[in-house]
Amino acid sequence: MLKKLLGSKIVWGVVCFVLIGILVYNVKDSFFTDSDTKKLGFENIGELATQSAYCSQVDTIKDARSLFGMEIPFTQSQYVYSYDIVIKAGFDFKRIIPDVNDKKKVITIHMPKPKILSSEIKEDSCKVYVEDKSCFTPLTVEKMGKARIRMKEVAEKNAIANGLYENAIENAKKLLKNFVGELYNLEEYQIKFEEDNK
Repeated sequence: MLKKLLGSKIVWGVVCFVLIGILVYNVKDSFFTDSDTKKLGFENIGELATQSAYCSQVDTIKDARSLFGMEIPFTQSQYVYSYDIVIKAGFDFKRIIPDVNDKKKVITIHMPKPKILSSEIKEDSCKVYVEDKSCFTPLTVEKMGKARIRMKEVAEKNAIANGLYENAIENAKKLLKNFVGELYNLEEYQIKFEEDNK
């Protein structure tokens, strides 16, 4: 009788021990799975183009021999041509700083000014309109190189004047809003954008 009583107590003890172990495991597992860690940052994105402009730029190169400040006849070289240039503008996302206020349910995103990320001349887009060469005044590689740099600069100014930066800002805001929406409920949180002047 005593052996049966001891045996049943041991069995119940083992059962209780197993149940306690399962309970502790489930509580611990529940504790870790219910935790919600959110980190809002854009430092791993790097530079990102948010707007592109496609420009066709015409340029003229003229050169001639001169003597005592006077142009020598029949020594003029003239080259009128065009290239298509792709200009990309965007942001350094390391400088985009989010500020989350959980009490007010407001996420303020500080944005720097957009910048030109690249200007690429499409080499296969060259069109020549005028090509008057003089053996006395050849067009050198150096002159052509300077002309290409000038073309890029003019194309960038034209693209900016036609809304390149404004479109880059609006597209970046849409992108950031979608990104934030993956981490926060935008029905609860309000997003504000502050554009820095630097």
